[in-house]
Amino acid sequence: MLKETPQTNIKQNGKIRLCILLTYFNRKDKTIECFNKVRANSLPENTEVTAVVVDDGSTDGTADALHSQHPWINIARAAGNLYWCKGMHQAFDIARKSDPDFYVWLNDDTMLQPDALARLLATERELRAAAGQAVVVVGSTVDEKTGLLTYGGSRRLSALKRMRFARIQPSDKAQQCDAMNGNLVLVSKEAANIVGNLDPTFEHAMGDTDYALRANKLGVQVWVAPGVYGTCSNNSIEGTYMDESLPFTRRWQLMMHRKGLPWRSWLALTSRHAGPAWPLYFCWPYLSLTLGLYKKKKSI
Repeated sequence: MLKETPQTNIKQNGKIRLCILLTYFNRKDKTIECFNKVRANSLPENTEVTAVVVDDGSTDGTADALHSQHPWINIARAAGNLYWCKGMHQAFDIARKSDPDFYVWLNDDTMLQPDALARLLATERELRAAAGQAVVVVGSTVDEKTGLLTYGGSRRLSALKRMRFARIQPSDKAQQCDAMNGNLVLVSKEAANIVGNLDPTFEHAMGDTDYALRANKLGVQVWVAPGVYGTCSNNSIEGTYMDESLPFTRRWQLMMHRKGLPWRSWLALTSRHAGPAWPLYFCWPYLSLTLGLYKKKKSI
């Protein structure tokens, strides 16, 4: 059973219904550990937690193990061609049919602190009251070994660098952001009704960035919550298109892969959010790699 703490109920009448959204592929141990951390979270009274997860064609027995240890989770199985954004889109779509009060986007390699969910809910309540409207709240994560910031919210560097974002170091106060990583995000029902679902146009990454940018355009503020909410290590650049030790042809192949910077997804993001000069923003990373200018910093 999820533990309860005697905090003031965020919803005045009835239960607070919170739905965890997650997609995974062949990471059984991490996925189980992730939900063990969810299960250990302390929550306000009358909080009901459910989960919708999409198993994207796993072959390591994750779904069976997850069902055995956490039978309360709704598991949807896919063929293995969804990756992150499409998998999360499907989980979101299923979850919205039950109309929960809040959705929590969660990566299976994000290990929550015991009070993470309660703190996110409290922050959302405070920010929504101050803004007088729906908000989205992002939880920051750090590397388990170094304690350095890994994922969270970010700000646009400048009006002239519309597709370059700097991650926001969390402080003791909430901070508004332009973009976000989808590792840990709290989306209220009201915010979801305005912004909608993640866009399955995005083949793997970039859907979280697009969601935050769309939310801000629609008047739904996106905030980085105070403090840190869990651990999640950065993905290594080794073996990716950012790996300068690889030959150009291999780096180009990796760049075009779903987990790189596939042109269809990048086209959707830049054409929507880079302004009138979006063709230049679209072409720049591919030109940079071709000319050997693309080093260790990604454009998003």
